[in-house]
Amino acid sequence: MKDKNKTFLSIRMLRDTHDKFKYVSAYEGRSMSKQILYLVNQCIRDFEKQHGPIELPPDEDTP
Repeated sequence: MKDKNKTFLSIRMLRDTHDKFKYVSAYEGRSMSKQILYLVNQCIRDFEKQHGPIELPPDEDTP
């Protein structure tokens, strides 16, 4: 079975931004990775609320 998760590699940012984001993540009770996923999902929800559902093409690996 193929893993449906994708890895998103490194993000370059200023040290101050990194340290502040780490602080915010901890304040929210999330790791930095979980905070990024939360924000990405929030962005998608907001986009779809404004523009409607995003239709993705069928996965080529799915029979």
